[in-house]
Amino acid sequence: MPYAIRGVIWFGMYVAVVVVPLVFAVIGVADEGRGFWREFAVALGFVGLSMLGLQFVLVARLQTVAAPFGEDALVHFHRYMGYAGTAFILAHPVLLIVLVDPSYLERVNPVTAPWAGRFGTLSILCLLVVIVTSVWRLALRISYEVWQGIHLVLSTVAIAAALVHVELIHHYVNQPWKRALWVLMTAGFLGVFCWVRIIRPILRTRRPWTVAAVDKEIGGVSTVTLRPDGHRGFTFAPGQFGWLSVHRSPFALTQHPFSFSSNGDDQATLQMSIKELGDFTRTVASIAPGTRAYVDGPHGVFSPDRHSGPGFVFLAGGVGIGPIMSMLRTFAARDERRPAYLFYGVNRLGDATFRDEIDRLAGHLSLTVSYVIVDPPADWPGERGRIDAGVLRRGLPANYQALQYFICGPGAMQDAMEDVLGSLGVPPGHVHTERFNFV
Repeated sequence: MPYAIRGVIWFGMYVAVVVVPLVFAVIGVADEGRGFWREFAVALGFVGLSMLGLQFVLVARLQTVAAPFGEDALVHFHRYMGYAGTAFILAHPVLLIVLVDPSYLERVNPVTAPWAGRFGTLSILCLLVVIVTSVWRLALRISYEVWQGIHLVLSTVAIAAALVHVELIHHYVNQPWKRALWVLMTAGFLGVFCWVRIIRPILRTRRPWTVAAVDKEIGGVSTVTLRPDGHRGFTFAPGQFGWLSVHRSPFALTQHPFSFSSNGDDQATLQMSIKELGDFTRTVASIAPGTRAYVDGPHGVFSPDRHSGPGFVFLAGGVGIGPIMSMLRTFAARDERRPAYLFYGVNRLGDATFRDEIDRLAGHLSLTVSYVIVDPPADWPGERGRIDAGVLRRGLPANYQALQYFICGPGAMQDAMEDVLGSLGVPPGHVHTERFNFV
């Protein structure tokens, strides 16, 4: 089935799950004295609760769900739906207080509220803390590891408290068929949670990896080479990524996403090329060979295997060369003959990670390489500055609009490249990116 159709189906199912609780909650309610605004406020609460329950599904790393969109797109959608779901839930008590009865204020005050109101208030407070710590994580100097723990624990408490709130109110789930549907949906959300936090970690314990080597590359990059321990490993589409756990069990809250940089068809060797940018990445170079590791993957849709065309263009910046190297190495193993063009932007020529190997691959593949240097040596004969429309025009063939483009680098670089390609008339469907902004 085409990915576009699968995407439409999954989105339709998302909308259905969001709306269904509202439908079965309202049908059969015959108390006309409750009024429109009261019912409307309750409806917003049910919609918000459904959206928050689905948040676990969006980040559950279910490959069947992610395939039409990509994990990064689902995470971005997860972020915005978190804001929307929280807004719906927050609107629930606000509308009751403002438009229905000001005495509802006592029902949300933890001191004066009945237990149903206290659980509802607890849910809202947890959601607000999740949003604040996510949006202002860096300003609050919260580490990625601590943020992950806060996010998981408080999100779980928020949804559990909201479910208890609905159960104690009881008015909308008091009929047998409604209760059955309510229990079914709750069990579904609980099942996804158990799959992510219990079952899949158990499965990963049976497929450990061993760190075979950690090689220091130029440009502040370390390449971690992993070998499967007691299993056959896996192949992956070049450009995909995985979540890496080192010195932690698969049940640990914190895992780190990194692109694979090795040949995707070689299931016996897995490599990740990691730049020293954060707390965990600064420790990568010190990982001792023989260390046990766990990998959750492969994930992602950033791969030429998903897109046919007469050729490929790779636009890399900094450590973004990692997944591009996976594509080039896989192409070399497959003896790919279609033309490819690599534009590699770095600050200095000495920062060009894998430069020697790239030059060798250019002799094996039909690959044209353009290094674009911000601060080049005086005698540098190649492109200077940053990758822009002029650089691309000089380096691309006449049929450049028919090629498939893969952009990997810092977020600002990806934004700029998308704008440049748009100005050159490259169809949006031929431009592919993946953004590891999972916070």
